[in-house]
Amino acid sequence: MNRLLACMFLIALVGPATAQGQLRWQGSIDIAKGGGEKGPWQQNDSRYNYVDDGTAALDADGNIDVAWVEQGKKDVFFQRISTDGAKPLALPVNVSQSPATFSWLPRIVRTPDAPGTVYMLWQEIIFSGGSHGGDMLFARSTDNGASFSEPVNISSSVGGDGKGRINRDVWHNGSYDLVAGPDGALYAVWTEYDGPLWVSRSADGGKSFSRPKQIAGGGDAKPVRAPSLALGKDRTLYLAWTTGEDEGADIHVAKSTNGGDSFSAPVLIAAGNTYSDAPKLAVGQDGVLHLVYAQSNGGPFSKYQIRYTRSADGARSFDAPREVSKPLPSSIESAGFPSMAMDGAGRLYVSYELFPDPSRRPRGLGIVVSQDGGKSFSAPSVVPDSSDPAGGMNGSHQGLLMSKIAANRNGAIAIVNSSLQQGRQSRVWLVRGQWTAPNGSDKSERQEPVSYRNRL
Repeated sequence: MNRLLACMFLIALVGPATAQGQLRWQGSIDIAKGGGEKGPWQQNDSRYNYVDDGTAALDADGNIDVAWVEQGKKDVFFQRISTDGAKPLALPVNVSQSPATFSWLPRIVRTPDAPGTVYMLWQEIIFSGGSHGGDMLFARSTDNGASFSEPVNISSSVGGDGKGRINRDVWHNGSYDLVAGPDGALYAVWTEYDGPLWVSRSADGGKSFSRPKQIAGGGDAKPVRAPSLALGKDRTLYLAWTTGEDEGADIHVAKSTNGGDSFSAPVLIAAGNTYSDAPKLAVGQDGVLHLVYAQSNGGPFSKYQIRYTRSADGARSFDAPREVSKPLPSSIESAGFPSMAMDGAGRLYVSYELFPDPSRRPRGLGIVVSQDGGKSFSAPSVVPDSSDPAGGMNGSHQGLLMSKIAANRNGAIAIVNSSLQQGRQSRVWLVRGQWTAPNGSDKSERQEPVSYRNRL
């Protein structure tokens, strides 16, 4: 066992822990397997045959919704995983149903007041006259994912929607987000290749959406990239983003108190010469706004670290950001592209991509947990079984702006990853966990912790 394997083996057995409890891993489940062909880009005629782009959501009972992409079929698929690991749907459900155009990087959202409803947003590579293809497609299910409505194009533009540009030649697809409120309101946000940031709202649970409203970017402004949304219990809508064509990009945070009709002037987070990217937002029941993002001291193609900050005054001011991904595992040089989830007790779960070499694809995922609303975090740990034992690198090959972690009110978490081993195989899989209190008050405390032969 080499140094990297040995280090990650020891970290994964322990799992993130604080004085108030520990995250116990409950095993991994294969979701989809596929080929290993990713040919040269030839728009929708590209020879792609692999599975990718996994994402997840949990309901209150711990059942898990998983969506992913079958590149060979050019469609988004859905499956439901029961608490016992079973798959109640006989076959995965084809959500996008558009075999002529690629469908990429889905997002899943649930709300507690609509227990059987699943909302999904993804990027459809439709070429409609612009220099880049892309539109935002939406569908919903009212029967726990057994069937979905016909997809609706909520952007319908020629601008290349869903692309988050770093520069003219480099961008990430997946530059969008979706959030749902308890009153049936849905908010979708996305960027175009040329940089405008758009917001659209549904007041009827996704049956219809408003005409998109431009919030930032466009014209002579720097292109907007990687937006993230969070909705407070007072219906305040928070929006974060960063910028492209900018070696010193900062995270911007704005808010709306009128349903997205207008937003406040953005607050800049830790403005300076560093490069900040891929923000993620969450709001606690106490109204505190939490923000994680990746930061590099050497521009967008250098080494990154994961940083965290919070605001207790409605995004008017933020605490000094601090690094939460340190120390990195041995032989890992960079941590980037975080995902964040919050459970009903206010615990924060932050996962992120691990890069053995910043110039290459990531392999495996790291995680930290805060038990006290962001005041402190556990030591970083490696998510067990979060890399492909056959040697494939992490997926999301069309863009690393993904949402890979979900949590429910009871401290159950789900993490999805994918891998591609070019010329051989691809895979999407799910890793499950449960936060347990030290006194055994959580249901899962009575379970024996799972031991792993770590595969990183």
